[in-house]
Amino acid sequence: MWINPKLCVGCANCIPFCPVGAIAVGPSGVAVIDRDACVECANCYRSMSRENLPPWLVRTLRKAAQLLRLRPDPDLDICPTGAITPEPLEWPRVVRSLFSDPTSEHKVTGVAGRGTEEAKTNDVTGRTKEGEAGFTVELGRPGVGVTFAEIEDVTASLANLGISFEPKNPVTSLMEDPKTGRIRKDILQERILSAIVEFTVPLEQVPEVLRTVEEVSTRLQTVVSIGVYTRNARDGSNPLLGILHQLGYRPQRAKVNMGLGRPLAEGR
Repeated sequence: MWINPKLCVGCANCIPFCPVGAIAVGPSGVAVIDRDACVECANCYRSMSRENLPPWLVRTLRKAAQLLRLRPDPDLDICPTGAITPEPLEWPRVVRSLFSDPTSEHKVTGVAGRGTEEAKTNDVTGRTKEGEAGFTVELGRPGVGVTFAEIEDVTASLANLGISFEPKNPVTSLMEDPKTGRIRKDILQERILSAIVEFTVPLEQVPEVLRTVEEVSTRLQTVVSIGVYTRNARDGSNPLLGILHQLGYRPQRAKVNMGLGRPLAEGR
C-alpha cells in the first residue's frame, strides 16, 4: 500500500485500521506507511470509503475550523481525498498479501487468505487417522505479525524431529526442501500477519513436538498458538487428552466442523 503525499491531508483516519501499526503521520503532516512493517493486508484501503475531495479544499476547511475553534466530528472511516492507493506487488513482496489479505487467493490451495483448511475439516479430508495427532502451529497475530525467518526457525526445528509437513499447506509450498523445513531465502525477511504450519505425527510423538515448539517460541518476537487434535477411539474415548493433561496442559475446545453436505473421509 502507498499513501499519496500530494493527496493526504493528515487527518489520521486510516491509522486505527492498520492491524500492525504501520501508519503514522510524519513531520511533514501527511500519513506515511512503514514499508518494512506493512504486511500488505489492504485493511486500510478496504475499510475506508473515499470521497476524493480536492486536497486544497479539505485543508482550507480544516484551517478555517481551527481558526473558529470548531471541532468538526467527521466520520472516521472516510479518506476525504482518496490518498490510500494499492500498489502492484511483485515477488517477493506479494507473499505478504497472500498470507495477510483475506481476499487474496493462494495459488497452491485455491483458498483465500492463509489458504489452509486446517484441522476443522479433518472429518472431510481425513488427513489425521486414529493413533495420530494433527498439529496446527500458528505464528503471528494481528498487532504482532511474523517474518518468514521466524517461521523457518520453527519449521527447521520441527524437521529435525523427522516430521513431514502437510503438502497442501501454503507454508510448505514455500520451503526449499520440506525435509529440512528451510524456507526460500528470498522471502525470509518478508513480514506477514500470520501463518499456520500443519503436520501429523504419531500420538507418542506429541510430547516431543510440544517441547520443541515451546523451546523455539522463547527466541521469537511473535505469538505462537498451538492447535492439536485427534480422532476419538472407537469406544468414544480421546487418547490425546490424557497425554496433554499429563504434560500439564489444559486444552480448550476450539472449532467443530460437522462436514454437513459433504462426504466424510473414508472410514468415518
